[in-house]
Amino acid sequence: MVPEAALEHDGHGLRPVGEGWFVLNVRDARWFDSELDTYAQFESDEVRFDEVGIGIGILSPGKSNGMYHGEDAQEDFLVLSGECLLIVEGQERLLKAWDLVHCPPWTEHIFVGAGDGPCVVLGVGARRKGRGIVYPVNETASKHGAGVDEETCEPRIAYSRFSEDTPVSGHDVFPG
Repeated sequence: MVPEAALEHDGHGLRPVGEGWFVLNVRDARWFDSELDTYAQFESDEVRFDEVGIGIGILSPGKSNGMYHGEDAQEDFLVLSGECLLIVEGQERLLKAWDLVHCPPWTEHIFVGAGDGPCVVLGVGARRKGRGIVYPVNETASKHGAGVDEETCEPRIAYSRFSEDTPVSGHDVFPG
């Protein structure tokens, strides 16, 4: 029998502290605000999901959910609300609520908030096999502030211009 994992409040939200199944309301999860987006974290330093990662990000208009990249694992994204611009393989596609994006391994992509309000995106992805990731130079991504100046395989280099993420309350993100 698989045990239920304990959830612990770390001052910023609930996080799993042991192996096993758990139920966690998104509003109660740990949330972080970055110069790029606001996102929920369902894992912790103690508990990492071995096979599949999952996350929710909120994009403000003009803000991206990261830097344009491709990696060695499948990722899929579902726009839950709002609008965003998908930059995929150098092309722009406007997305709206309920659009699904499937990215096989090595698909270069990033999302940028669009429209006149926030966009909520659910991301699910297989764990990278060999931690293979590349941040290629791409004119379209750079035009939206989501591109690197020089190709790199190092996340710390791709994100070096950004400050550290700040914890925020999920109840502030989703009031009510």
